[in-house]
Amino acid sequence: MTTVASLDARIVRVPLTRPWASDVTSVGVIATHLVRSDGAEGWGFSWTPQIGTEAVLAHLTHDIAPFAVGRIAAPAELWDAAWAHIHEAGGGGITTIALAGLDLALWDADARAAGLSLTDRLGRRRDSVAAYGSGVNLHYSLDELLAQVGRWIDHGFTAVKIKVGLPDLDRDIERVRAVRELLGDGRELMIDANQRWTLGTATAAMEALREFRPAWIEEPMRADDLAAHAELARRIDVPIAVGENVHTIHRFADYLRAGAAQIVQPNIVRVGGVTPFLRIAGLAAEHRVPLHPHLLPELSGQVALALPAAPGVAEPLAEDVEDAGFGTLGALRDPGPVVIADGRLADAPHLGLGLRFR
Repeated sequence: MTTVASLDARIVRVPLTRPWASDVTSVGVIATHLVRSDGAEGWGFSWTPQIGTEAVLAHLTHDIAPFAVGRIAAPAELWDAAWAHIHEAGGGGITTIALAGLDLALWDADARAAGLSLTDRLGRRRDSVAAYGSGVNLHYSLDELLAQVGRWIDHGFTAVKIKVGLPDLDRDIERVRAVRELLGDGRELMIDANQRWTLGTATAAMEALREFRPAWIEEPMRADDLAAHAELARRIDVPIAVGENVHTIHRFADYLRAGAAQIVQPNIVRVGGVTPFLRIAGLAAEHRVPLHPHLLPELSGQVALALPAAPGVAEPLAEDVEDAGFGTLGALRDPGPVVIADGRLADAPHLGLGLRFR
């Protein structure tokens, strides 16, 4: 029986070349290194842009690593046991973010030992997926926003996502109208409010913004408020997308049963790694709801290449945030594991996850 021999973690602060806000100039990565009893090694990570980096490191070092060492190095079996062990500290959030550091290292070791990439270890279903241009741009001027959208068009993206949720709805309308005019009718536009609205403001905003044909409205309100999302879904005809701040399969199931989400966007790190992400993908397929992974295309894109296609359901899209890839930011020891060109993501030759941090 192959077991976990050791699990170590360290913080890597990755500077952003395009700040996400005046006080968000870097993102926090907690890089993990796992050694199995058979000598196989795996490298994974946890991730949180600003809040909780040190807490995730402490959780990994003091709670998860001592529990994992000596246990079977099988991702699904160990994930369930570890989640049950640390659940006292919370069902999701810091706990699941930290668990990703263990789970991703386990999958990396497993794939490397088999001489395969993560996609091929999971079972490749496609050679590429469509990607969309995305950016943290609510603080951009209108000219800066349009210049960014223009770059996405030049790079071949047929869909883009911009932020909304300014205090003045008229400014949101002005920005969305200008972006829609620049995109024309042949490209999709998605909008993301990052939980800034209440039910009342979300209703009013979507009544005003629906004329610009958004493909979805992402996180219109606090993700904790399931009832508000269910009510908003009854009031508007634009699909609601959630998942960035939903941490467990149980909560995704609540949203789907309530009809409160027409698109799900799990973040592989925030839900706890590849193991729970695959289960959430299965749940979405059961409900025939599209799943588009949130952020981290160098990881989530690899998994998207292996997700089964549900009949009549759109294939997964990869989210490419401008100038935010770990490879682009110079954070990786090796060339990045994916390539995004002409609006599509494909993987490049590599073993495992292909994500070893400097």
